[in-house]
Amino acid sequence: MSDWIDIAALSDIPLRGARVVKTRAGCVAVFRTASDQVFALDNTCPHKAGPLAEGIVHGSAVTCPLHNWVISLETGHVQGADEGEVATYPARVEAGRILLDATRLRSERAA
Repeated sequence: MSDWIDIAALSDIPLRGARVVKTRAGCVAVFRTASDQVFALDNTCPHKAGPLAEGIVHGSAVTCPLHNWVISLETGHVQGADEGEVATYPARVEAGRILLDATRLRSERAA
C-alpha cells in the first residue's frame, strides 16, 4: 500500500520547470511538463552528477545542464546513444497538489 505525501502545489512549479525535494532517499527532482504532467526522479545525472532540476524540460524529457544528456521523465532512461538511468518515483496531482509515494522513497533508502 502506498503512503502519499503532499509536497507542493502544482502552481509552485512553473510549466517546463522543476523543484528539488530533500528526502531520506536523497534529493528528488520534481518536474512539471507543458501539459501539466508531473514526474519525480533522482536529481543526479548518471553521467557526471549534473543537477537535473536545473536542466531544460522538453516534452517528457529533461536535458542535463552539464553535458546535454537527455533523460526520459517517464522511465528515467538516458536517451540516444548515451547509456544509463536515473531512479524514478511515483508522483501524482490531486486537487492541485503534488503527491509523492513516501513508501517508495523509504524503500529506496533501505536498498
